[in-house]
Amino acid sequence: MAVGRGVVLALCVALVLTGCELETGSSPATTADALSTPPAPTPDTSTPTEDPDPPAAVVVEDHADGEREAPSSSPSPSPTAHEPLAPEVVDSEPTTALAALALLEVRPRDPKTGYDRDLFGYRAVDLDRNGCDTRNDILGRDLREAVFKPGTRDFVVLSGVLFDPYTASAVTFDRGDGGNLVQIDHVVALGDAWQKGAQRLDEDTLRALGNDPLNLLAVYARANSQKGDGDAATWLPSNKAFRCAYVARQVAVKHAYGLWVAPAEKDAIERILRACPDEPLPVAATVPDVPQPSETIAPEPPAPTPSPTPTAEPEPDDVYYKNCTAAREAGVTPIYEGQPGYGRHLDRDGDGVACE
Repeated sequence: MAVGRGVVLALCVALVLTGCELETGSSPATTADALSTPPAPTPDTSTPTEDPDPPAAVVVEDHADGEREAPSSSPSPSPTAHEPLAPEVVDSEPTTALAALALLEVRPRDPKTGYDRDLFGYRAVDLDRNGCDTRNDILGRDLREAVFKPGTRDFVVLSGVLFDPYTASAVTFDRGDGGNLVQIDHVVALGDAWQKGAQRLDEDTLRALGNDPLNLLAVYARANSQKGDGDAATWLPSNKAFRCAYVARQVAVKHAYGLWVAPAEKDAIERILRACPDEPLPVAATVPDVPQPSETIAPEPPAPTPSPTPTAEPEPDDVYYKNCTAAREAGVTPIYEGQPGYGRHLDRDGDGVACE
């Protein structure tokens, strides 16, 4: 076959040189062009030649009918050059307490060295610049039937009723008695916060934490005293219906300020949230949802002030001498036991005769 092709080619060259045309009708110019161009390589019959110029990239797609396009054997560039990728997965803020808890660092508490409650500036700053201190802001938010002092633009709370979330009791607040039954609790206690990351915060952030409405609740004073600096592993509200919301608020505060949880604390919070996995993270304006309490705690009426006991006039024989010199100057020495003016301090030898 190779010999035959050589013969045909030689005859064609000869014919061109003699000015003859090929039987196929090709013109000399066409033939010359063909000769001046290297012959194309013989295609490999084992490879499909229907699409000799494949596209730069073939995207694998799932179609509605379930069929998939086969990928090209050639490497494909990044799909971003041809079509947008699916939206990039971006870490978004958690919306549930359980999701936020999973993001908190778990580690033992630090020593309490250097702790000072005043570093948090509670009530020393007016962060929202509304002219009202933090305590009155929270009382105004949490109390029912609040009565404000006239002329204070509804800032200074005089009285109201607290539906206490910690005990499910109604607590009467009256500034006249010092408001002793109602206190403002830091949900994440400041001492606990200090030992779990707060000591690394700057001054402004510490003050924000100390006055953040998210971290503050008006509560029954006795429950607040029982809590102290405890975390969820050591103290929980006696009102079990509020425990989910309570630990959710603790998680929200620690998430917001980059604080961590101790291992036992996380276990306690997780155990509670398993019963309410969709408990949302609260916001600062969230007022605890406490049903109408059946018990009301009111200030005890002040005890009546006893009438002063009149001072008895001294009896004529009720005489006192500071020392024997005074007794001698009065001309009553010696003084025998039982006589006016006798005193043990004057009878040094205890023989019953003073100022002998």
